[in-house]
Amino acid sequence: MKPFGKILVAVDFSECSSYAFNYAIILAKQFQSEITIMHVINEPVDLRGFYVPHVAFDQLEREIEEGAIKMMEKFAQENMGDFSNYGTTITTGTPYEEIINKASEISASLIVIGTHGRTGIDHLIFGSTAERVVRGAPCPVLTIRLPSEKEGNTDISAFNG
Repeated sequence: MKPFGKILVAVDFSECSSYAFNYAIILAKQFQSEITIMHVINEPVDLRGFYVPHVAFDQLEREIEEGAIKMMEKFAQENMGDFSNYGTTITTGTPYEEIINKASEISASLIVIGTHGRTGIDHLIFGSTAERVVRGAPCPVLTIRLPSEKEGNTDISAFNG
């Protein structure tokens, strides 16, 4: 198996993405990889001129970006421990497109992404970012789903060998 030199981890700061991140950090330690932690601010619908004054919309965009930066700093602080071979990136756009673009840009050898495991009508309405990333990624993609409560144990320490 080819080692994973550069791992791109997409996070939305949910429990699901934090759980997936645990797999990424374990792999990064085992392969001595570089990690890029990425958050995509989903492009808001532009309501200027319809419902929200232009100034208020610009302010909202700035506040969303500032909030994402603070959340990323907190996420890295809480999750990186003594692992220092990482960088972070925040961008605005369509999540699956931006993840695929970033993976190509940094020549990622693996993408790690959490999946909410939606099915039925939820899947039809919301789609699946993870599924779209898998279809368009330039490298392997590891999708991680939170275990359901009936599955029980969410401890991944066994994965750490």
